[in-house]
Amino acid sequence: MNAVDTLATGYLVLELVGIFAFALSGAQLAVERDFDIVGMAVLAETTALGGGVLRDVLLGTTPAAFFQPAYLITPLIATGVVFVWHRQLERVARFVTLVDAAGVGLFCVVGTQKALLFGLPGLPAVILGATSAVGGGVLRDLLARRDPAVLRKDSQMYAIPALFGATIIAIGYWVHVTTPVLAVAAAAVAFALRMLALRYNWRAPHPRR
Repeated sequence: MNAVDTLATGYLVLELVGIFAFALSGAQLAVERDFDIVGMAVLAETTALGGGVLRDVLLGTTPAAFFQPAYLITPLIATGVVFVWHRQLERVARFVTLVDAAGVGLFCVVGTQKALLFGLPGLPAVILGATSAVGGGVLRDLLARRDPAVLRKDSQMYAIPALFGATIIAIGYWVHVTTPVLAVAAAAVAFALRMLALRYNWRAPHPRR
């Protein structure tokens, strides 16, 4: 396997891990909303794939979820995990927020990388990477009939960590550093910022009224 194939495999793994994390958050929220197993699967699939589909449509390419079976199967596996063990998962403090933060970190990396590979400049790539990271969560919240976290005034920084992670990837691309290690580091930074924001109640600035 050459270096290009190794890099592509690394990003595929990152994206599938992100899909699984987002799907867990969607399925668990469906349990909290008293959805049946079909509703759980729909919410898991939408949460996991919504941001990536939006990203690919904006890039003018066929969404990977439409021709890669693993993208569709992974959320179904997550649905099964939550269906069987949702009581145990409910005991984990802030489980939905935890796996959602992991999904944000992973998707901001993958989304930015794909945008850069499609030839977008740094700033648009960062914006698209962050959009793909929060898009699935927005669709999840709308389907679950609650205000999207990215829009709530009491939400502890949701999009900002994704922008930080995406920016790290864009800077790495600019200086010709595109290793999987950098991708993991960028995802970790976004995840850590989101969790710190939750821990210390950090919020984006609001205008004075």
